[in-house]
Amino acid sequence: MSMSPAGPSDGRSALAAAFEVQRRVIWALLLREMITRYGRHNFGFLWLFLEPMLFTLAVTLLWVGLDLNHVSSLPITAFAVTGYSSILLWRNMPGRLIGSIGPNLALMFHRQVKVIDIFLSRLALEFMGATISFIVLTVLFTGIDWMALPEDLLQVCIGWLLLAWFGAGLAILLGALAEDYDIVEKLWHPFAYLILPLSGAAFTVDTLPPAGQQWILYLPMVNAIEYLREGYFGSVVHAHYDLAYLISVNLLLTGLGLAKTRVVSQKVVPE
Repeated sequence: MSMSPAGPSDGRSALAAAFEVQRRVIWALLLREMITRYGRHNFGFLWLFLEPMLFTLAVTLLWVGLDLNHVSSLPITAFAVTGYSSILLWRNMPGRLIGSIGPNLALMFHRQVKVIDIFLSRLALEFMGATISFIVLTVLFTGIDWMALPEDLLQVCIGWLLLAWFGAGLAILLGALAEDYDIVEKLWHPFAYLILPLSGAAFTVDTLPPAGQQWILYLPMVNAIEYLREGYFGSVVHAHYDLAYLISVNLLLTGLGLAKTRVVSQKVVPE
């Protein structure tokens, strides 16, 4: 009795089943991470966005209280919210992935759980927290007339996703490298603080001298924040960015990160 060869539909079904398994694994890991990090008591999972929201709120109120309008001609509240929310989005992702494999070795005893699943669940959690915080603060401050709604919501969303992509690509690469090189964890934290003044959160590129504008745009996150702010403030701001460069860097970080993660996955020994 002859058997017919597997057709394209069988391949698609197998791929869909594989994605469904991974989706369920990542969702389970995400819920576990939420409970482990925030617990079941008091505010519980609400700390997922309350924590970044409180940080952003404190910085925003400080900027408003100090009347830092000389930093930019843009509305100071919206300027602070877009800037500090952006910092929390890209900076926190690498910190959560570096050193994340060791505490989860026991979970990888299950063959469905891979290193990339650990990474993706943590990235999803950071993205959710920063995004909800940004949305809630925008709605809150708009409701009390401290800031206006974005002029181009679609551009703001694209800029936010590009910035999240940069943070995720960088995080996956550093998270995988940290498994082989302990110095990655030691260097990342001071570097993250040193890079903050140059990240574009507290200034616009247009306020810099021409030579400074050229060099600062080599930092990928500056391009994303400039693009996001152009969508938020519209013609009020003269933004400088290079989306082709930003996307190229994101692709490079993601490719290198996934390749290194695959190598690390082959060496990980579940407990």
